[in-house]
Amino acid sequence: MKKIVSLFILIFTLSSCEESVTFSNPSVQGLMDNVIWRAIDFRATVDINGALKIEAYTQNQVLTLRTPSRNVGVYNLGENSSRSATFTTEFDGVELLYTTGTNIGGNGQIVINSYDSATGTVSGTFRFNAINVNDNPLGGELLNFQKGVFYNLKVTNAQ
Repeated sequence: MKKIVSLFILIFTLSSCEESVTFSNPSVQGLMDNVIWRAIDFRATVDINGALKIEAYTQNQVLTLRTPSRNVGVYNLGENSSRSATFTTEFDGVELLYTTGTNIGGNGQIVINSYDSATGTVSGTFRFNAINVNDNPLGGELLNFQKGVFYNLKVTNAQ
């Protein structure tokens, strides 16, 4: 009898466990220097020439990703300003600026996996190493983003 009661308690305990998994739709997130980073706000815009700009925000940080197009494809970073990643953080009036680009260095990729013209949304991935362009001693020389994802972001026309 004790075995049956123990079995019922075990079954009840396991069946009452709930795994809460939430998915953000849309979202921008990744690993910044091996720590989870997640935007609380974001926007994606396309300019008159078709260039895409994604801006993702936390309370005191801004991540900006730029590609010359919203078309599906791989965009290598560090070659020019139309394909770049920039990360700015400000704390107590001190600003740290990390970027990739021409004559700056840094590297990485932005991959646009899908652009849905019917809904006007874009999704993809990113990774990059950006340089501390102000040589601010409060930050490291290099900022690393890995496993970055932007998902289902509504694209609007730039003003």
